[in-house]
Amino acid sequence: MQSTATTVEQYLQELPEERKEVVEKLRKVILKNLPKGFEECINYGMLGYVVPHSLYPEGYHCDPKLPLPFMNLASQKNFVAVYHMGIYSDPSVMDWFLAEYPKHCKNKLDMGKSCIRFKNLSKVPYELIGQLASKISVADWISTYETVVKTKRKR
Repeated sequence: MQSTATTVEQYLQELPEERKEVVEKLRKVILKNLPKGFEECINYGMLGYVVPHSLYPEGYHCDPKLPLPFMNLASQKNFVAVYHMGIYSDPSVMDWFLAEYPKHCKNKLDMGKSCIRFKNLSKVPYELIGQLASKISVADWISTYETVVKTKRKR
């Protein structure tokens, strides 16, 4: 369910009432823990946390006009989702998250390659998502991104 909002404030205002508190609380914990240099914006119709062009002028290889994506937060049709590109591209972050999740949440983990889905909105592990947001610095994310993109292009 992609939003057509053009600002963070508009995105938050358009949320269904039953999702507002959860998304706003996730947003707050992400912003509190996100390393310096990442910026919040609307990205792909979601709340996005990106490396701005001022720090990485090359932008996203799929569309260089876009800043380099790192995390997204979205209210989807049947769940709230956190998308974290570091989980997908850095096995140590994935291993850490998989080991930590059961310590923070008794619900079964519902996860895709980089998407963590929360269907039961009363069981969101906010502290864990904050820790996840803090795991990778801007410099480390750029380095990981460049390594992954270069590796895939060689294939």
